[in-house]
Amino acid sequence: MRNAPLAAALAASALVTTAPVQAQRPAPAPAASVDPRVAALRDAALDDKTAFAIVEGLTTEVGPRAAGTEAEARARAWALARLTALGFKNVHVETYQMPVWVRGEETAEVVAPFPQKLRLTALGNSGATPPAGLTLPIVYFPTFADLVAAPDGSLKGKIAFVSNAMTATQDGSSYGQFGAARFIGPDIAAKKGAAAIVIRSIGSDHGRGPHAGATNFEPGVTPIPAAALSVADAENLERMVARGKPITLHLTLTPRQTGMHESGNVIAEVPGTDPSAGIVLVGGHLDSWDLGTGAIDDASGIAITAAAAKRLLDGPAPRRTIRVVWFGAEEVGGFGGRAYLDAHKADTHALAAESDFGADRVWRFEVNLPDSARPVGDRLAAALGPLGIVRGTAVGGDGTDIGPVLRSGVAAVDLNQSGLRYFDYHHTPEDTLDRIDPAQLSQNVAAWTAMLAIVANAPEAIGPVTPKR
Repeated sequence: MRNAPLAAALAASALVTTAPVQAQRPAPAPAASVDPRVAALRDAALDDKTAFAIVEGLTTEVGPRAAGTEAEARARAWALARLTALGFKNVHVETYQMPVWVRGEETAEVVAPFPQKLRLTALGNSGATPPAGLTLPIVYFPTFADLVAAPDGSLKGKIAFVSNAMTATQDGSSYGQFGAARFIGPDIAAKKGAAAIVIRSIGSDHGRGPHAGATNFEPGVTPIPAAALSVADAENLERMVARGKPITLHLTLTPRQTGMHESGNVIAEVPGTDPSAGIVLVGGHLDSWDLGTGAIDDASGIAITAAAAKRLLDGPAPRRTIRVVWFGAEEVGGFGGRAYLDAHKADTHALAAESDFGADRVWRFEVNLPDSARPVGDRLAAALGPLGIVRGTAVGGDGTDIGPVLRSGVAAVDLNQSGLRYFDYHHTPEDTLDRIDPAQLSQNVAAWTAMLAIVANAPEAIGPVTPKR
């Protein structure tokens, strides 16, 4: 899942403020009708079957694909064969090394005063308890801000419990606001002396499936055991706290760092006719967390972008080359995106776009285009409107994997999907194929097809932009 909200969360945790991104106001709606060729491609894509076949195949034949593991290597081999079979050109894998963390035993139970087991999962990069676990009292923090405000040293010999309740939003902004409890909460708890930390999962569901996800400790901070409770179990623990009695928790987490291992990006292309016009970079990430099968995060994203590019591959060659990248190792720190930029610094990228927010309907698009390419945004508005997609007013440019390229000044288009269901299943055992609605998946393909048909063939120069802050 993209980490675009992470910067905001980090800024908030540091008790600093940042100036808002200057809105990029849309021009008045264009009077011209959409190009009939673009409309035909868009409408045909509403019956797309390729994207669902990719998601079904990847989740069935490979399943969970944790970064740097044998399963991710099998996923790369699967991707290489599938993209080649679809007819893409220049299909290949670019490998790199990355540190790998693996989970071990994960158990928790309330010892007193209301003995019962809890469901949880270790956060990526978590430290480990002793093999026999820890039995310690908890200190309850209703919100992340309460943890930040705790006095230094006040958590020595304690397990911190942070329970901030995330709510669903269409644009997914609540992930950044509440996600700080996971992104940096364990680091803060460690600095305040905590022996371990458990957080309420960063999710909008009320089930017993915990939400996985990575956390990060600053250099010099010894990682402490850190885990996410299922939302239902966190709510139960809150009710215990409300009864006013001290609560003792037994926690066992035995993850470990295993050193450097191989990951990689799978790359395929739709060759263009004008090498000087620049590359249109699209894709998502191939790796996933290990609790589910990674259907919405992010088999759907790589499927949507590849299926849309395939529709242009099967027609007249576009002006610009469309490069489809299935990035590796996104979930654990965006290693694939950085490796891609390192390998392709000499390439000229005209524009980049990423799909990493599930498979529900695209409802909004936003752009970051130079003034010389403003008509491209107008043509997008005309072509996407019939799909129920509105033009936003913010500066586009989201995505962990394409982030390094975007920060170099490359233009961007965001096709924003609805996040109202996404965080019910994000990083959970419920991230499985049955969460994909085929009709909504096809609407995504139609939107991406229209976008690629316009951008890849735009006569305007799509030059450098000021990167989104």
